[in-house]
Amino acid sequence: MVLKLYGSPYSTCTARVATVLHEKKIPYELVVIDLAKGGQKSPEFVAVQPFGQVPYIDDDGFILFESRAICRYLATKYADQGTKLIPNASDIKATALFEQAASIETANFDVFASKAGFEAVIKKSKPGMVTDQAVVDNCVAMLTAKLDGYEVILGKQKYLAGDELTVADLFHLPYGAMLAKFGCTLMTTKGPNVARWWNEITSRPSWQAVKDGTKSCTSF
Repeated sequence: MVLKLYGSPYSTCTARVATVLHEKKIPYELVVIDLAKGGQKSPEFVAVQPFGQVPYIDDDGFILFESRAICRYLATKYADQGTKLIPNASDIKATALFEQAASIETANFDVFASKAGFEAVIKKSKPGMVTDQAVVDNCVAMLTAKLDGYEVILGKQKYLAGDELTVADLFHLPYGAMLAKFGCTLMTTKGPNVARWWNEITSRPSWQAVKDGTKSCTSF
């Protein structure tokens, strides 16, 4: 059975999962959920994903939601396939550094980048919603300060968890890319180390395959 990814072609979190699917060379079918028509709030969808959010996966009957949890699961289950994206559980120190990197993304990046993206990009695409520029400016200011820490870390190693790419790096892609859509150039101008890292991960074929819209990929 081909893995099924239930999501929207233009959903950030769907793209996060699809990027990992491409890195791991896992064939998948995108089952499109029409967010504009509230497909994610339908009784059938909520019966599987009780929060009414995309995406979720069906991996031969195993259902899992929350994009970062899905990415970790895929990286672990298919550890010997495609790009290695998560340390071996037996390597306690490498695993701890990976968990540190994953926490950095959640606490110091996503909380600001996703909020800024929602205000400056997503709200503008929805009739009746108005961007709160003060919120955008505050998020960008906070992110500017947080990226100082990224600059230090990435000045000592290639990626956030060390010298090997992990899903913690890839987690940044959807909302990091959204920043540029409203003219925020932080990811390429904040500092040479952040720019080097950002240019490398955004150039990966996996991200290039999904950045303009996720679609099914049933063979590699």
